[in-house]
Amino acid sequence: MAPMPLSEAEQALLLRLALASLREGLSRGRPLRVDAADYPEVLRTDAASFVTLNYQGQLRGCIGHLQAIQPLVKDVVDNAYAAGFQDPRFPPLSPAELANLEIHISVLSPAEPLRFDSEAHLLSQLRPGVDGLILEDGGHRGTFLPAVWQQLPRPELFWRHLKLKAGLPSEHWSAQLRVWRYTSFAFGAAVAELSGA
Repeated sequence: MAPMPLSEAEQALLLRLALASLREGLSRGRPLRVDAADYPEVLRTDAASFVTLNYQGQLRGCIGHLQAIQPLVKDVVDNAYAAGFQDPRFPPLSPAELANLEIHISVLSPAEPLRFDSEAHLLSQLRPGVDGLILEDGGHRGTFLPAVWQQLPRPELFWRHLKLKAGLPSEHWSAQLRVWRYTSFAFGAAVAELSGA
């Protein structure tokens, strides 16, 4: 199933709201408050999203939801704030960093389970550049957005690094391992462009 498509105007609106949520975080220590009823119907629809922040070409934060739990507009402002201030891999965003950030939003399709009987069978089903993956095994869980294929273009690499991200050895395999795939509708812009909009 495909993620919901968004018009250029809707993409630009979500990017500006993500930026506003980062500014709200810097000034008031909380995400931007939005009432979904104030926005177009597509943004009021429950959808899962991730917000990724890059600073000078490097990852600066990435937080999101794998399942639709709230209207897309609220999911984006909450995840933008969390990516800036609650990603445990990074210190909270500073005012000096804001002007040089890039904001990327990924709207996810519902995840579908993959059926496989071996690691080779699983790898043969992966679509580089298209699939995001969720891996779960015991208490271990991890996901890679489709954008990660840009850094890890081969299925074997993508899969091995996803296992590492989930806290498993790169060669791990078990009969309990479960995998889902999803796609995403992704877009982004530099804060400098959004500020001038």
